[in-house]
Amino acid sequence: MNSPAPEDTVHPIPPRTLTVAYTGGEERRGPITMGQANMIRCILRDDPTHINIHDVWPVPGGTSLEAVTDALRALAVRHEGLRTTFPHPPGTAPVDQVVAAEGTFTVTVLDHTELPGDPAEYAESVARAARAGRFALEREFPMRITLLTVAGQPAYVALAFSHAVADGSAMAILREEFAELLAGKELPDLASLPPVDLAAVEASPAGLRKSEASLRYWERIIRTGPQEMFAEPRGRRPGTDEEARQLTLRSRRGGRALAGAARRTGHPEATVLMAAWCALVAHRAGQDSCVTAVPSANRFHPRVARSVTTTSQDALLHLDVRVETFDALVARTWGAVLNAYRHSQFDSVRLWEMIGRVTAERGSHFGRDVVFNDVSALPAPLLGTEAEEQDGAEHELTWGPPQALPTRLLAFTYRTAPQLHISLWAAPSLFTPEEAEGFLSGLVLLLEAAAAGDVPMDALAGVTGVRPAERGPDWLRLDGCWVSPDAVRETLGRAVGGLPVHVTGESGPDGTGDGTYGTGATADTDGTADGPYGTDEGAPGAEPHLTAYIARGETPLTPEEAHRALTALIPAAGSGVLAPRRYVLVTDPPADPDRSDAWRRLKTIDEGTGRGRQV
Repeated sequence: MNSPAPEDTVHPIPPRTLTVAYTGGEERRGPITMGQANMIRCILRDDPTHINIHDVWPVPGGTSLEAVTDALRALAVRHEGLRTTFPHPPGTAPVDQVVAAEGTFTVTVLDHTELPGDPAEYAESVARAARAGRFALEREFPMRITLLTVAGQPAYVALAFSHAVADGSAMAILREEFAELLAGKELPDLASLPPVDLAAVEASPAGLRKSEASLRYWERIIRTGPQEMFAEPRGRRPGTDEEARQLTLRSRRGGRALAGAARRTGHPEATVLMAAWCALVAHRAGQDSCVTAVPSANRFHPRVARSVTTTSQDALLHLDVRVETFDALVARTWGAVLNAYRHSQFDSVRLWEMIGRVTAERGSHFGRDVVFNDVSALPAPLLGTEAEEQDGAEHELTWGPPQALPTRLLAFTYRTAPQLHISLWAAPSLFTPEEAEGFLSGLVLLLEAAAAGDVPMDALAGVTGVRPAERGPDWLRLDGCWVSPDAVRETLGRAVGGLPVHVTGESGPDGTGDGTYGTGATADTDGTADGPYGTDEGAPGAEPHLTAYIARGETPLTPEEAHRALTALIPAAGSGVLAPRRYVLVTDPPADPDRSDAWRRLKTIDEGTGRGRQV
């Protein structure tokens, strides 16, 4: 289907629909690619406005309507991905793709006496509106095309794409080829693989080895890294996405600083910017590492460099920021980014099966909390229809419209020169408007300081003005995560039907509490700590951990049942919830239920990790 312009836009001339026929392609069928499987999983699950993508192609003055439709027809014939559908029975996910040799698509023509408001912004709104509605993968042409005309003269093509057939790079390629066709240029022969052939490469022994290596890489991070970057008292709202406004930075200061820092450190600008992003995210989150998703087009080989398909899969960057200076972090970032990109091609179904299995065993919920998407190097940077000539802003922050945010912090880098152009969406529960503005301004301040000289990592607050998250003394660092024992106790209590629960931090060999920790406090509510607590100290050979005491009474409860019930609630439990490493079942609570030593003195009925696999 083609979506009209937004409902609040009045068109003096009724829209009309053109049906465009194409022929001359080759009919083919084969398995779907890993990138297609990844996106199809999201298409079938997510809100279409989140997963569908859009672009706007300006039409040069004097171009006829026929020339526009001829160029669109030529693109459909040229690229198998645009002639692809994904047949599948209802209730199942596609496993095959079918390429049509011929067919039709429609173009909705919206004619105007004049384009309303800012024409480019209006065209952007039409394209964005077309993202609403799920694409029918088994039958629908994967582009929804709206042609905006003025007195019959084409001005813009506004498009929404199914993410199963195109990603940002593919849209840029199509935009570039559309412009060349309208200019009368002859397109070169295709040098990159179409999706059916790409799937065959991925299914080869070498491709399968690459996928297996990627799964192992991801599993190491998900087993050991922080499960949520922003674990703090005002953390994510339970079970819901937040609506965040777009905050856009345009800064010639930032562009000069990034270029200067790259020259001084001898590293590419992209590496320096990534290091600055990770340093500031980890600093703000109060973490010693940064886990950020870096959407990857996986277009590093000529066979896929200009393939019109979706190769989008996350690269997962886990960067340890425990270094003394920013220069040392930049040097570390180079290898970490390469490693992340090298492991960004995988079987997405198996990946999410692994994530589900590992997080259940660990008793956590892996959150895609931070996303950093640098599209500044695309052939035609995807700036929508915002004026790409707005390079004069020395340093400007502007607020845009809100949108649902399925993550906590999302950034798109559109340009790095002559100005730094970044859009940020920050969860309002974590960032006030002033804090979001301060974060982007702090990023520029860090780059300026890095251009002038090396920056001590312990000076980030003073250099950037960004303050770390505040946590009370009851928050603990356990298993690489910030944990709130009080939140764990409350969630576990709900999971076991309101039975009395006590949660405390402990360390000791073989899971026995000895009451000696590093620095901090347990979850006791009597105002006293059972002992010092920390993440690196304690009994020899033992790591600090949470122990949950449950007074089950006559309830037939086991550690395994308690763990399963808790992990079922963790995804919507809010911030700071990690399953205890050990569950101890007793009959009745002690007379002083707020003291850990009183629970330890009770007779144990049953105890264990509750996990099917020891972690």
